[in-house]
Amino acid sequence: MPDSTDSVDDLPPIPGKRYFTIGEVSELCDVKPHVLRYWEQEFPQLKPVKRRGNRRYYQRHDVVTVRQIRSLLYEQGFTIGGARQQLSGETAKHDSSQSHQIIRQMRLELEDLLHDLKRRSH
Repeated sequence: MPDSTDSVDDLPPIPGKRYFTIGEVSELCDVKPHVLRYWEQEFPQLKPVKRRGNRRYYQRHDVVTVRQIRSLLYEQGFTIGGARQQLSGETAKHDSSQSHQIIRQMRLELEDLLHDLKRRSH
C-alpha cells in the first residue's frame, strides 16, 4: 500500500499520448499491474482497449479514473464497494475532483510548452 503521504498531487503528469500500456499506467499511478487488472473487474468505469494477445491499452480518461480509484481507496479510506459507489454516483464533489485533476494536468502541460518555446526563442 502506498505511503499515506503519496497523494494524487505527487504523481507525475500524464503524458500527452493516446494510449498507455499497463506498465506505463502502473508507473503513472503508483499502482502495481496486478492491482490494475483486479480493479478492471471491480470498477465498470475502467475498460482499457484490448488488442493482440489480450494486451491492454489504457486511454487518458482511464489513467484519470485509476488515479481517482487510487485516491478513494488509499487516501480517502473507502472500501472497494464504497469507491465503486462513489464513482458510479458521479457526485458533484467527484466531478470537481476530476475537473481539478484535468485542470492541473493541462496547466503542467502548458507550462512545459511555454518553457520549450522560451528555450527555443533564445
